[in-house]
Amino acid sequence: MLTDFDPDGEAKVVAAALYAASSRPDAELLEIACRMTPDERNAVLAAYVGKRLNRRHRPGRAFERTSYRFDVLGDYGAFRDLQRHRLLTLEWQRLTPRHGAVMPEAIADAGAGDDWRRVLAESAELHDAIEAAELPEVASYAVSMAYRVRFYMDMNAREAMHVIELRTTPQGHPSYRRICQAMHRLIAERHPAIAATMTFRRSFLGRPRAPEAERAAERRRSGSA
Repeated sequence: MLTDFDPDGEAKVVAAALYAASSRPDAELLEIACRMTPDERNAVLAAYVGKRLNRRHRPGRAFERTSYRFDVLGDYGAFRDLQRHRLLTLEWQRLTPRHGAVMPEAIADAGAGDDWRRVLAESAELHDAIEAAELPEVASYAVSMAYRVRFYMDMNAREAMHVIELRTTPQGHPSYRRICQAMHRLIAERHPAIAATMTFRRSFLGRPRAPEAERAAERRRSGSA
């Protein structure tokens, strides 16, 4: 869920994008940006971002003019990957089995669903036993990474572009790809011109795919065998 954002954030980013190319004061540029049509805002931000050849070509500081706060309920494994991002504010609640778990498709396809559910049930039982011993923080260590945890991520639009584009690549895990694709959709509903600049965001939702370098190495190994 997108729990906090600036309704005028897109206009503020447009004004900030114009600032370095203008001699007008910040407040005047904001007034101009607020009067722009959606197409005009799209044109300004497209020109500001320029031709991006890959996702490492990031926009300038204007995208730091607005931010988004997301409340997320996702599996703990996905959280640990997203937790690695540092140019944002991230906080989480205590990990417990209370929010349920996410079963990977590969587990069901392998016919291991019953074993998976048994292991998770044992994880939950151990957690509850440790918690009953009045050691709630220790109990979290017994919780499988498949269980969900609630956390928030608060970031500016520049960092949102980096996180969303990086974490929706096909070789990424489906759990965090879904989270970041939802982030992009929520931004697009409020700030479509900003969302449109995230051109390297991927909508792929299948299983993780090895990077081309890994596939090429595998082909070489197979050819030499």
